[in-house]
Amino acid sequence: MNITTSPQIQFATLAIGATAQRMGITATELHNRLKRHGLVKRLLFDCYDTLHTESVNGVVWNVQEALRNWEAKEVKEGDLR
Repeated sequence: MNITTSPQIQFATLAIGATAQRMGITATELHNRLKRHGLVKRLLFDCYDTLHTESVNGVVWNVQEALRNWEAKEVKEGDLR
């Protein structure tokens, strides 16, 4: 059983806000895109111990890369159907 702590929620909020700002989209839009691929849990909460030690720029880069990879995979799998 995973329990999400207040620092993890604060970190996820910061990561989503900073990444959304860098991407020029709303935090809500980014949250929905991350959630669609399970990345809020798998990336921001499950990898909290590693990610929260990085700079904001490093976290933003990781979030953008993960999202880019998962969305590209989604498009590729759609092409196979």
